[in-house]
Amino acid sequence: MAWFSKKADPISDRSRELSAEIAALEAQIRELDSQTQRSQESQENPRLRSTALPHGAAPHRIPEPSAPPSTEEPIFEDVDQDRLKARGEAAVAPEHFNELGVRKYDLPALLHRLRNHFRGPSTTNPKLVNYLAAGGIQGLRPLRYEKRVARNRFVALVLFLFVILLGIILAFVRHH
Repeated sequence: MAWFSKKADPISDRSRELSAEIAALEAQIRELDSQTQRSQESQENPRLRSTALPHGAAPHRIPEPSAPPSTEEPIFEDVDQDRLKARGEAAVAPEHFNELGVRKYDLPALLHRLRNHFRGPSTTNPKLVNYLAAGGIQGLRPLRYEKRVARNRFVALVLFLFVILLGIILAFVRHH
């Protein structure tokens, strides 16, 4: 049955291909780095000895000054403090507590929290969501198509279970 077979995910396949390419490039970088280090070592230790320096003496090197540490301040995002304060004050308003200091049961807030819980978080990249919904990425079906397929499977499963339950009830009624 096609319902239980897992289809190939083109994004995962592409991710694996890119990971393999990255690994190959990193290996090539390591190889080139080792070659440059070998060539630098051979330049530092020439095969022919210079007659300007006595035998066994190493040339004097001037150490390069290291770069001074960065004294720049880190860049932080701007935070809307007014909105944070308003949200914090609304959560601890005195009308949410009774005369004994116990928090009152707030049914509308409970329903609002449940609705937000099932709705899920808002998207951080709405453009990507639009691409996915419209089928803008090559190799992926649009979300509306996937939703329709999932809905049809659910309806078929519910009808199948209903027919089975109806058959069990009719068999039970006929025997009694």
